[in-house]
Amino acid sequence: MAITMTKGQTGLTGNSAVAYAMKQINPDVCAAYPITPSTAIIEDFSGYVADGAVDTELITVESEHSAMSACIGAAAAGARVMTATSSQGLALMWEMLYIASGMRLPIVLANVNRALSAPINIHCDHSDSMGARDAGWVQIYSETVQEAYDNIIQAVKIAEDENVLLPTMVCFDGFITSHAIENIALLEDAEIRGFLGDYRAAATLLDTDNPVTMGAMTLPDTYIEFKHQQSQAIGRAKDVVLKVGEDFGKKFGRQYGLFDAYRLEDAEIAIVILNSAAGTTKVAVDELRKQGQKVGVLRPRLFRPFPFKEIAEVLKGKKAVAVLDRVDSMNGFGGPLFNEVRSSLYDMDNRPRIIGRTYGLGGRDYKVKDALSVFEELKKVAATGQIDTLLKYITL
Repeated sequence: MAITMTKGQTGLTGNSAVAYAMKQINPDVCAAYPITPSTAIIEDFSGYVADGAVDTELITVESEHSAMSACIGAAAAGARVMTATSSQGLALMWEMLYIASGMRLPIVLANVNRALSAPINIHCDHSDSMGARDAGWVQIYSETVQEAYDNIIQAVKIAEDENVLLPTMVCFDGFITSHAIENIALLEDAEIRGFLGDYRAAATLLDTDNPVTMGAMTLPDTYIEFKHQQSQAIGRAKDVVLKVGEDFGKKFGRQYGLFDAYRLEDAEIAIVILNSAAGTTKVAVDELRKQGQKVGVLRPRLFRPFPFKEIAEVLKGKKAVAVLDRVDSMNGFGGPLFNEVRSSLYDMDNRPRIIGRTYGLGGRDYKVKDALSVFEELKKVAATGQIDTLLKYITL
């Protein structure tokens, strides 16, 4: 049975909140193959379909590869399309992720972050979405249930913007956010649909009066031009993310930017971290602030495209920074967030000393004491200007 709710404060899990946002958005098509820990999104949404609460054509398929293939077909035909997955499901979509972005189709996908096998693990880390970071999708990360709900709504408007027209992935942590109940503020269906407006595809395969070809064969004389246009589009997405976040704030009172800077303005040392672990780190920051220590947290919200100029500006003047990754790039040189942040700071005069730490793989708890331990390391780096260990695993 579908959940019935009204505007106001309501206790929901991350999965139920995202499913409810999808119900309010009322996409034309949702093609999906449920997988833990995102299963409840499609379970809840299928209830809305069965109860007639949405007009969506729900396509149940035999695999995640088929799910994204069906999403691509529907989007190419001019439909507003959404889906959800996790982990191995996203990995099975790999081939189709590149096709969706290369065909400039504004599909919105909720990815509930879960570790990739092997060994098999159903709990949270960011190896799934980070593995897809170069697939040409806009990637937005969510700290809380409220933000996951709000981000899904904004993602539709971002993806469909005429200056972007790219698929968009909203990520939030498996079990930690997807299954945790938080009190969130819901919006009215009419408010959301008014914010998004009707979707009219710029070109569709069904418009026989204006025929188009999508995903055609190209040779060396044209392929790079397609990729150049796609690269320019994802670069433009940064400004669109900002504008949509500002518009959302003006309309609904919750404004979003490229990142969340917590007690960072006068901080001398800082941790950079994604998603739910930022909340844990904020507790550590508050404890240290009570002791008079100038510490802060930077939580990037937009990861693709990476807002490197803005990240460098907000970290300017810090003495030492630790970047914590919930994934290992297996490159021998730290995680993807570490590499992006370190590169962003490269051209800065008197840039902060920076270290990388890998934590919480496969759902291993990241606790306040772990954040405090990293801040202790940073204090030593800031005091001496020396880095003893550039990269290491913590929470072992």
